[in-house]
Amino acid sequence: MSYLKLANENFKNIKSQAEKAMEQLNLDQLNFSPNEESNSIAIIAKHMSGNLKSRFRDFLTSDGEKPDRNRDGEFKGTFAAREDLLTHWNDGWTVLFQTLSQLTEKDLEQTVLIRNEPHTAIKAIQRQIVHQATHAGQIVYLAKMIKNEEWNTVSIPKGHSQQFNEKMMGMSKKEETR
Repeated sequence: MSYLKLANENFKNIKSQAEKAMEQLNLDQLNFSPNEESNSIAIIAKHMSGNLKSRFRDFLTSDGEKPDRNRDGEFKGTFAAREDLLTHWNDGWTVLFQTLSQLTEKDLEQTVLIRNEPHTAIKAIQRQIVHQATHAGQIVYLAKMIKNEEWNTVSIPKGHSQQFNEKMMGMSKKEETR
């Protein structure tokens, strides 16, 4: 499997997990912040999108910290409608996936800048996988706290690891016999 294909899969999984958590919440819950120092899920999503747009627009040809980005503004305000949040969220992911679809394995060794710091393209992509996964984890954790007993897990449910493993191991054995 190529690195670009793997990176694309990782980003899709990160996006999907955060979206499964956000789908369980209403607008007030998405805008809820547990305290003054914490961000709401909506703010985290806004920041993730802003970061993706800045890093991946003109990925190979301009610094990843775009002059028109207002990073501090990403941590302010709320969304008046769920649709506005989701549109903003998807705008960033669209930029990312369009850029990844245009890259070649050869491009991965090119130098890109982030705040004037040189990175290979592969390092910059990997840095974003970590960044997006960290924030997606925050979204899932906050959503789980908000929903409490009404939470629908986005991964293996507590107490079901053995069943999941048996199912997966059984699938692997079936695939081996084919």
